[in-house]
Amino acid sequence: MLKVNDLHTFYGKIEALKGITIEVHEGEIVTLIGANGAGKSTTLKTISGQIAPRTGSIEFLGEQIAGMPAHLVTAKRVIQVPEGRRIFPQMSVRENLEMGAFLRNDKDEIAADLEKVLELFPRLRERVAQKGGTLSGGEQQMLAIARGMMARPNLLMLDEPSMGLAPVIVEVIFDTIKKLNKAGTTILLVEQNAAMALQVADRGYVLETGSVALTGTGKELLGNERVRKTYLGEI
Repeated sequence: MLKVNDLHTFYGKIEALKGITIEVHEGEIVTLIGANGAGKSTTLKTISGQIAPRTGSIEFLGEQIAGMPAHLVTAKRVIQVPEGRRIFPQMSVRENLEMGAFLRNDKDEIAADLEKVLELFPRLRERVAQKGGTLSGGEQQMLAIARGMMARPNLLMLDEPSMGLAPVIVEVIFDTIKKLNKAGTTILLVEQNAAMALQVADRGYVLETGSVALTGTGKELLGNERVRKTYLGEI
C-alpha cells in the first residue's frame, strides 16, 4: 500500500531524515519506534504532505505523492491523527467528528459512520454535545482517532496516541487500535511506548537519528536484545 524509499527531509539545513525506507502492506499495523528526535513524527509529516522531502519517493497505492500538498494527500484518504490530539476545543464532540468527514458529501454514509465511531467509543456518545476542550486527555485522544476514522482512511497514521495518558487509558487506546485493524483499517503507528506498540504490530522499524537501524516483525523486535535494553528499559 505504501512504499517510502530513500527519503531525505530537512528542517532548514538540518537533515532530519537520512534515507528512510519503509513499507506498509494492506491490512497491517506497522510501527515506528525510537528515541525523541529519531525522525518518527517527521516521517509521518513527510508522508502526509505537511513537509516536502528534499529527495526520495513516497508511493501510495501505486501513485507518487512525495511533495504533494497535505490537502491532496488527505483526499487520497491518507489520514494522520497528530501528536497532541489537536482537536477543536470550542466545537462539540459531534462537530469535531463531522469535521473528519469534511471532504465527503455522502450524507447518509457519514451518518452511518458517525454511529459506528460512537459505538466504538461509548464515552464519546455520552459526551456528544460537550465541547471537545472539556474532555479528559484520554477522551480527547479517542475523539482524535474517531475524527480520523470519519474520513474513511485507506491508511490511518497515528502519532504518539498514548502520550500523557494514564496506563488504564493506554490499554483502552491500544485495544481500540487492534479493533480498528481487525475491522480492516491499515495503520502506521508512531509510538514512544515501544513495548505496547510492538505487541500489537505486525512489523516494526527502529529509527535512530533519521535512519532505519533495525526492522523485523513485532515479535522479533520484542525479543531483540538491543531493543530490549535501549527501548524497553531492561538491563
